[in-house]
Amino acid sequence: MITDSLANHDLKRIHHEGLTEEDIVKQLEIFRRGIPPVKLHRPCTVGDGIVVISDSEKESLLHYHQKIAQQGMMIKFVPASGAASRMFRTWFQYADMDTFDRSREGKNFSKDLIKFAFYEDLKDTVAQNGRDITDLITNRQYKDILEYILTPKGLNYAHLPKALLQFHTYPDHTRTSLEEHLVEAAFYVQDADSICRIHFSISDEHTSEVEELITHVKKYYETTYSVTYDLSLSIQLPSTNTIAVAMDNTPFRDKKGELVFRPGGHGALLKNLNELDYHIIFLKNIDNVIPDRLKQETITYKQILGGYLVKLQEKSHAYLRRLSEGLVDEAVLSEIIRFCREKLFIGLPSDFEDLPVWQKITLITDKLNRPLRVCGMVKNEGEPGGGPFWVEKEGLQSLQIIEQTQIDLSSEEQKRIWSSSTHFNPVDLVCGVKDYKGQKFDLDRFVDENSYFISQKSMEGRDLKALEYPGLWNGSMAQWNTVFVEVPIITFNPVKTIIDLLREEHREELYTC
Repeated sequence: MITDSLANHDLKRIHHEGLTEEDIVKQLEIFRRGIPPVKLHRPCTVGDGIVVISDSEKESLLHYHQKIAQQGMMIKFVPASGAASRMFRTWFQYADMDTFDRSREGKNFSKDLIKFAFYEDLKDTVAQNGRDITDLITNRQYKDILEYILTPKGLNYAHLPKALLQFHTYPDHTRTSLEEHLVEAAFYVQDADSICRIHFSISDEHTSEVEELITHVKKYYETTYSVTYDLSLSIQLPSTNTIAVAMDNTPFRDKKGELVFRPGGHGALLKNLNELDYHIIFLKNIDNVIPDRLKQETITYKQILGGYLVKLQEKSHAYLRRLSEGLVDEAVLSEIIRFCREKLFIGLPSDFEDLPVWQKITLITDKLNRPLRVCGMVKNEGEPGGGPFWVEKEGLQSLQIIEQTQIDLSSEEQKRIWSSSTHFNPVDLVCGVKDYKGQKFDLDRFVDENSYFISQKSMEGRDLKALEYPGLWNGSMAQWNTVFVEVPIITFNPVKTIIDLLREEHREELYTC
């Protein structure tokens, strides 16, 4: 047992994290047994797992969406706790270059600086330190400028969450990514009383800054877009942290001899998602926003995805009511089975047709009565990340969003299937999380416990292994009913590096000046 290898102060530390000894036993066992790779059967393609919405369908789907939105049954959920440090990796390298102020990279940096939405804030913070940004640029003191951008001496951007970074420039103001989500949400989760519900998951350490920003901008956007925002925040709970281990799978200890715990990844946000008591939840990453001139197509497709989910859910719930009331003859059962296979892509056992009717009804009821997600998928244009695949497990095939780290890369067959993927996951989901009786599903029941992630990290110059929960849209939703819908590439414009903000798609001022 764990108590044999851990001292009393270790147990106190575990309990301080909000964890139990049983949690630690479970996590250590995952490290020891390893994570079995996912078995890809084939990539999802148009007509084989990916739905394309025809022009003739769009109007009715927009109507479905609007009907539910008007009833106040929708909320937008934005994971917004991620730090921006990775965005500035290249600029950190520049800051360490002895020749940066005289280099070609430095010249490009100074030329592009004024194009960033944070330039005016930078100019102000430099002035508050008794210096002039123009002089710094003229004198090629680029490393000093980087210090004012990245560190607490100035904007401290490398240590803030992406939610608080200025992303876009408009004629009379700039916007953070958080503000762009407020604007976007006003167009597709607004109800009949003009209430617009949004939830941000944030890091505990930045709660006060996020609240300050919301207080500062909320009234402006409410007035501009004639809405009332119902905003809520949550943090990734410390109890979702996981223990780190050494390379031999024993608990890792720092130089002080203390156990080390690490954040459990975005899969830990399932607990935050599970707390939202709404019928329909839109889920989108904090850094995937675009300026106003490009928003309309994104908004339209959000509404189309919402409408498609509502349409599928209404049909599914109607069938579940009939099944629960025993109002199903052979013809209706065949209709329900066809709906499961053709519209929800539910895999059924190979011997399903040989089962007695009562067993078919039991199995179909279980398969139907689950959370539903409709996921936008864009055509693969070489972006790193996960994609839609048919996955085989225990003789059944299902639609899953898979990351490369989940597959066996030593298998030529698996690598071939992975490489033949035609679409990419932009994290553009609409989730239906209530059952046909209007009761909220317990989302923890539908997690694939074999989909944890183990990664290698380092601390204090020593290697360690870190454990992450099944990804929020990967293993955490593995047993949901899943539908993939093709959406235009313009709906996917993430900001992974600071240079991404110089792309044409993020430059509103080019079209408004």
